[in-house]
Amino acid sequence: MDFNRDSFINGKLLLINKPVGWTSFQVVNKIRWLIKSSFDIKKIKVGHAGTLDPLAEGLLIVCTGKLTKKIAKFQNTKKEYSGTFYIGATTPSFDLETPINSKCSIKSINAEKLNLTSKEFLGAIKQTPPVFSAIKVKGKKLYEYARKGEAIQLKKREVYIYKFKITNINLPLVNFEIICSKGTYIRSIANDFGKELKTGAYLHKLIRTSIGDFKLDDALTIENFEKKIKSG
Repeated sequence: MDFNRDSFINGKLLLINKPVGWTSFQVVNKIRWLIKSSFDIKKIKVGHAGTLDPLAEGLLIVCTGKLTKKIAKFQNTKKEYSGTFYIGATTPSFDLETPINSKCSIKSINAEKLNLTSKEFLGAIKQTPPVFSAIKVKGKKLYEYARKGEAIQLKKREVYIYKFKITNINLPLVNFEIICSKGTYIRSIANDFGKELKTGAYLHKLIRTSIGDFKLDDALTIENFEKKIKSG
């Protein structure tokens, strides 16, 4: 892969392994700064094809230069994730961003029930986005309303689940794999999964392993990208 000035301006597709704790926007900003400072470029377009939450990790497609025009094409492809649900508790954000706000006994939970419940999510489903998300309503991001305790009515969205498999059970932790359409919130899957179990659940860990034909195994860490661009 060429790491030179012209390649970034003409358009390059980068596979980046986003670490936990970084926003997708921070990754884009870091890559843009590295390109500009390494090649003395005053202005260059850089964008990503599908947000990952700060607490999630894994594959992020980053496009530069003229290739940013094709971001929508990559956004519309299937996404694959692996991760872990915590069964028996809920959080307002549906993940670890906010503290637990309710707990429930999980004595009734077993492998059969978990596997049967996962099958109920296959195909076209409707889900409500998490209130702690970056979706904009009336010019403000949802998490801005949520952090102020302001209630916002949200419409359910239809998404498609191609695969939902329970891969390991070590209660209260349950590992899973999901293949889904654009716009699917895995945090909402976790919350709805807990509702179906009647115990509550939240997303404990999430890794995006593929976007369309692009795989996490082929992605660069931010550190490796920085080394390559400085030596390239």
